[in-house]
Amino acid sequence: MPEALLEGGCQCGAVRYRITGSPVMAALCHCSMCRRANAAPAVAWAMYEESQVTFLGSPPTVYASLPDARRSFSGRCGTQIGFAADYIPGMIDITIGSLDEPERMPPAFHYWTSRQLPWLQMADELPRFPEFPPTD
Repeated sequence: MPEALLEGGCQCGAVRYRITGSPVMAALCHCSMCRRANAAPAVAWAMYEESQVTFLGSPPTVYASLPDARRSFSGRCGTQIGFAADYIPGMIDITIGSLDEPERMPPAFHYWTSRQLPWLQMADELPRFPEFPPTD
């Protein structure tokens, strides 16, 4: 069976990437940092090993959002692309909304629901975790 292949990028097309293989997880994050960085009430992420993601166009701009965490985005149009942190070494989260075919990557659960906006109600039956999901 051939490996899954996904592509995506920013709104203006300057940053492009290709992903091979399956994600470690795909989920909706409700933490305040993701909300602020993406100007959205929740953010859909797919986590991959860094070796699965290849940037094809201009590399994304990186911003140290915390001493141990980095967010990447298009320096040209501002589209949020990725997240990496020291507490998940060798991994990168890619925004599902930046995929060319986001419908191919449905989230499996919600996390950081302890920070979910009270007016945001999502009608799904996905598992919910008050903070970062269990890693085992």
